[in-house]
Amino acid sequence: MSLSEPVTTSSPTPAKTARTTPSPAASPHKPSRRHSPAPSSPATKPSAVVAPAKALRSPQPTKSPLPAESPKAKAKTESPRVKAEMETAKKAAYTTRVARNEDTRGERRKPRFRVIASGSCGASYYGEGQMTASGERFDPSAMTAAHKTLPMGSRVRVTNPDNGESVTVRINDRGPFVGGRCLDLSEGAFAALGDLSAGVMHVKYQVLAR
Repeated sequence: MSLSEPVTTSSPTPAKTARTTPSPAASPHKPSRRHSPAPSSPATKPSAVVAPAKALRSPQPTKSPLPAESPKAKAKTESPRVKAEMETAKKAAYTTRVARNEDTRGERRKPRFRVIASGSCGASYYGEGQMTASGERFDPSAMTAAHKTLPMGSRVRVTNPDNGESVTVRINDRGPFVGGRCLDLSEGAFAALGDLSAGVMHVKYQVLAR
């Protein structure tokens, strides 16, 4: 080997390195694209449901409110004097209804009695003013009678079979003390049954009790 010849040295070939190209990152300034979904077929709309028609009703008439009572009229009806007058009128009406022996329908009704004894006998009358065995003064026009044994205050229906007339008398005296007679009627009771000139008549009687 000569010194004049240049010495060539072979440099090693550099090894090729594999480059991996990084995927471009999404730019913060550019929004990323979003794929819109494919348009779908239009959905069929449900058919409208028809509600059944309501029955027509006639409008109800509205009630007009009652007029308010004025304070003066209210105070007048609530005054003690008006209340006392109303109570007095109610008591008077009730007393009249009881006195007439009427029911709530306004029809006259007779007291109900039951017959506990009956018979027939002769009846006379008396009309002299005197005190009775019950202690009350005798009234010739009152519907009363005398009996020997019936309790005082007993009610007796006396009927004249010849003409059908009858009266109800109250026992308030004792008598008659004549044979064949069981009742001694007042002059008014005897006149309601027959002629006073007869003096004595044959009657039928019924002793009543409630």
